[in-house]
Amino acid sequence: MTMAAMMSMRVCSPVLVRGAIKATPERNDPCRFQTSSYLPAPGVAGSGGNVRGFPSFLPKEIEDIKDPFARRLARRIERVPVENESSGGFIMSSCVRPSAVQSSCPPVVLLHCFDSSCLEWRCAYPLLEEADLEVWAVDVLGWGFSDLEMRPSCGVSAKRNHLYQFWKSHVRRPMVLVGPSLGASTAIDFTINHPEAVAKLVLINASVYTEGLGNLATLPEAMAYAGVSILKSLPLRLYANMMAFHEISVSTRYDWTNVGRLHCLLPWWKESMVSFMKSGGYNVVDQITQVKHDVLIVYAEHDKIVPKKLQVRLHCELPKAIIRQVPDCGHLLHVEKPRAVTKLIAGFASGACIS
Repeated sequence: MTMAAMMSMRVCSPVLVRGAIKATPERNDPCRFQTSSYLPAPGVAGSGGNVRGFPSFLPKEIEDIKDPFARRLARRIERVPVENESSGGFIMSSCVRPSAVQSSCPPVVLLHCFDSSCLEWRCAYPLLEEADLEVWAVDVLGWGFSDLEMRPSCGVSAKRNHLYQFWKSHVRRPMVLVGPSLGASTAIDFTINHPEAVAKLVLINASVYTEGLGNLATLPEAMAYAGVSILKSLPLRLYANMMAFHEISVSTRYDWTNVGRLHCLLPWWKESMVSFMKSGGYNVVDQITQVKHDVLIVYAEHDKIVPKKLQVRLHCELPKAIIRQVPDCGHLLHVEKPRAVTKLIAGFASGACIS
């Protein structure tokens, strides 16, 4: 780190302490439960019965998921046509679309973390709708449950273009773009290239200071595919969930791991991941200071993946940012603390003062 960066950190750090809002701990949060206490979603049989109502394009393993919030949101996932500029055709792209279109606030578009899906928002999505927001949960190209049978490019520029075409065809208004973890890099990259499509940004436990994928981008194809195969393995995903959450039971961690890797079971997942790797990954470090939009930075008290000092640095480098802390949770705070996240997003989207 340069001397100038160190001085910037020293000057800006006190702002974090003064600006951080510690919401009331959600001891009874709907997503903090034991799997033994799960109840099936209305109209859906339990994991041992015949399950109906899920979209046919989801992997059959969705039937084994116990989390009732994941089951409910999964039933709402649909595929909508999004133009693919490189081929001139369309990609049937997975998302959860709003139950009603609102006009008083800008639409809220939810991205997800690296190699994940819209099911990340299973707990917060219904709460955001209850807050009378127009909410879209979008699967980033190459991840989630879109139909990629034609094996389109899924590199950084392809992901950006796909999101723009999705916005242009379906959202159609400047949006509050929400990016958790690596989704924050996706959001910044998109905002710099399409500022007219964005009203405000929300960055949650933002992972924005990794400068691409390094040597992974130049791996021989056989090694790249071998590495990707390991990436979807259950042991590695369980370990990642140990890092991502603060305090959850072993049974819940196992079920949430299965939710998080569900999209990996689609036949084109490996090719999509290798395509992303070969593109070099996200490198938005030099773009951060160019963001001119209002930004809400939300970070977790116990994030074991992105250190707090990087959230402070981000706050210092974004010219129009505010920062808020959510206590008693880990990296995936929108799963652990959906009520706190909903309150922050709703207040920011409506232009209300967050206090």
